Amino acid sequence: MARVLYGIHGTGHGHAMRGLIIARKLSCHEFLFVASDDAISVLESEVMVRRCPNLGTVFKNYKVDLRATVARALPLLMRRKAHIKKLLHIIEEFKPDVCMTDLEYFVPRAAEAARLPCLTLGHQHVITCCEHSLPPNMWVNALVQGLTPKYLFRPTSDNLIISFYAPPVLPYYNARIAPPILRDSMLALRPRDDGHVLVYQSNATHRALIDFLLAATDRPCYVYGYDQTSGREGNVLYMQKSEEEFLRLLEGCAYVILGGGHTLMGEALHLGKPVLSLPLGAMVEQRFNALYLERLNYGMQADMCALSPDLLKTFESRLPQFRAAIAQKKFCGNDEVFRMTEHFIRNGCLP
Repeated sequence: MARVLYGIHGTGHGHAMRGLIIARKLSCHEFLFVASDDAISVLESEVMVRRCPNLGTVFKNYKVDLRATVARALPLLMRRKAHIKKLLHIIEEFKPDVCMTDLEYFVPRAAEAARLPCLTLGHQHVITCCEHSLPPNMWVNALVQGLTPKYLFRPTSDNLIISFYAPPVLPYYNARIAPPILRDSMLALRPRDDGHVLVYQSNATHRALIDFLLAATDRPCYVYGYDQTSGREGNVLYMQKSEEEFLRLLEGCAYVILGGGHTLMGEALHLGKPVLSLPLGAMVEQRFNALYLERLNYGMQADMCALSPDLLKTFESRLPQFRAAIAQKKFCGNDEVFRMTEHFIRNGCLP
């Protein structure tokens, strides 16, 4: 048995769920998680968690609020030595054999100071560690926002990228790419098409999406993520968070409409569901996901502020094409990820 100190990005649930799946599968090892914000509630019922701050993103009007994000980050960065010192005390107490990180700022730096191997396991470094051919309208955002995963959440000596798309890895990074990690409850689903639409917003919401659904389709649209969590408005049904009900609706939907988050996108594709992606403005990782989704013919992307009923008609007319393309690809990388992570934990490096 080995001990693993695991730093988790706190915004949203995707990072925490990925870490929890790893800890469940590799339960022969002892995990101590370091996390903040939303991740605490996902992790604390099953694993040991210590609360530590982390850099996060603030959203407003379906965009990244750059000023608020910087205002949140600066006090943490100014006190980074104190936060790293706190983690070094945790390392001294817990005595981990290795460290892991999923977009967490302080754990890799503490691991470096303690001379411990550290594995980055997550999606964002598909931006940093891979070669891309981007459209001109993404050049500036990719350059500016790409600085965050390149320098703030920089790659570690070993990097395991979880992604439904696999661009070429740049030769100067020690990185591997594996398909998405899926929870057991997702693997148990048996997909079908009951005709409804699943709509999910995680980081920001916009009234334009509701108006779009009302005007563009007669299908029942089950909407998650808005302040309203019950009742209906025409064909739009507002839903309260419930994993069991959410999975049932995902299992039987015709397609999914979401922002640009990678976790749900990978789950939808695993179930053969085409995706209409509405990536957050100026959030480069979501724009990469939406770009490759469209390029691989798994769905379409659109601008939240430029939605029209014709867009959804076009999307629905192409559903057979999308489903055929999705059927050609494997979207579950559990065995591969578990094997490589186990190798890292036991040997301090990827195979």
